[in-house]
Amino acid sequence: MNKSLLLILSLAMLTACGKKEKTDTDFSKPEGTEATTSDPSTYDPKRGEGKFDKVALGATLDQAMATEGEKVAGVKCTSCHKSTEEKLVGPGWKGVTSRNKPEWIMNFITNPDPMITKDPKLQAQLEICLVRMPNQGLADEEARSILEYLRKNDGVK
Repeated sequence: MNKSLLLILSLAMLTACGKKEKTDTDFSKPEGTEATTSDPSTYDPKRGEGKFDKVALGATLDQAMATEGEKVAGVKCTSCHKSTEEKLVGPGWKGVTSRNKPEWIMNFITNPDPMITKDPKLQAQLEICLVRMPNQGLADEEARSILEYLRKNDGVK
């Protein structure tokens, strides 16, 4: 595939995904999630960049939350991600919860732009995928349910 065609396809994907700014004013936190403001001058590769410092996960899966997460992911995520290791537009999700801390996952899916700019792991992924993950404007509760769905996808019972 020539470079011009690849560039056109990449631009088309960015336009198709769009970028939705978060407009809701509900700042409530899901149970088990502690949100605080990060110092913009520092970057912690274990937790990422964003408001989530601590995400408490149960020893077992919250089935209702995972089911809700699967629904949200079906609308917001699965056009670019597969539940396997296979890359679609973005990387496959299999094993993501064993490779990353829950805080990092929550911060990335709610705050992707600063993390892509600062995280070497995400910058390397961008070189493979060629498309930045758009900010889907997820509410904290939606992001937490997606995290639970990712845990289910990785075999947590």
